[in-house]
This record gives sequence, structure tokens and C-alpha cells, in this order.
Amino acid sequence: MSRIGKNAIEIPEKTEVTVVDGVLSVKGPLGTISKKIHSLVKIAVDEKEVRVEPVNTSKLSRSLWGTFAAHLRNMVHGVNKKYEKKLILEGIGYRIEMQGKDLKFSVGFSHPVIMSVPEGIDVLIEKNVITVSGIDKDEVGQFAAVIRAVKKPEPYKGKGIRYEGEYVRRKQGKKAAA
Repeated sequence: MSRIGKNAIEIPEKTEVTVVDGVLSVKGPLGTISKKIHSLVKIAVDEKEVRVEPVNTSKLSRSLWGTFAAHLRNMVHGVNKKYEKKLILEGIGYRIEMQGKDLKFSVGFSHPVIMSVPEGIDVLIEKNVITVSGIDKDEVGQFAAVIRAVKKPEPYKGKGIRYEGEYVRRKQGKKAAA
């Protein structure tokens, strides 16, 4: 049994949850998010709460039950308060700057890496801290992972792009012959 799926999801004020033709829509003060519902999951909307239930007792239906409950909870939270991920750029000579809607990375390659910011995502750059924010938790996390993949932190000096609070396991370098 899903422990996450059993709990009802409360709908805060100024938030609307609707299900039309197999598409779940959540509308709030910051925007609207839509997601297609799998046929093995049933979503019941009341005035102040939403319940997610499996259609039958198959393993896939029970698996999707908790997953869709978590997605719905994230959608309700996202339209009321933005999700945020912070990344830290570490390394001498490493820079990042905004060029219109694009990010320009100078991270030790022979050429700058240019990446466009997707719709619905806001990027704020302050010195060496990159803040990615938006209403969709999946999109924010995916774009933060794409940014990190440009230059992952290396284990010897810790240079690269890492999440705030991420621990980079360091290795000892070469030892001098005595």
C-alpha cells in the first residue's frame, strides 16, 4: 500500500485543481501546470482536497498511485511557491554570464559553452552562485542537472559546478618521491 497515496492533498486558497479528459491542471497565483494522467490512476477532486486512488490492484497501478500523488503534491506546492536550486561555480578563471536568454560558461574549455534557458525557468547569477527557479519541480531539477553536467566537480581540486551543500569527495594527489 502506498503511504503517500493514502493521504489526501489539501488545496490551499487561490489554487484550483481540475481534471478534464485525462489531463490534470493545477492553477495558482504563480501560474498553471498540466500533466497527463495515466489510465491506471484515478484522481478525485473535492472542494478543499484531492485524493489519488489506483484503478485496480495490479503492481503497476499501485506503483503509479504514490508517484502521481507525489507529482500532484509538487504541482500544488509549485504554483504557490517557486522551487529553487542553487549551484556553485568553483575554479580560478571559471565564469558564467547571461547573454539575453542564454547562459555563457567559461569553464576551462578551449571555447565558451552556450546554453539556452527553457521557458518557465528563471536563472539568477550572483558572482559564482547560479540560482535556478520555477514552478515545475521536474523542470527546475532537470535544468540544474544539465548545468552541472557542463563541468562536474573534479576530485583533486574540486573545480567545476556543484550543487549548494553537495560534498565533493577529494582525492590525494601524486606524492613526491623521497
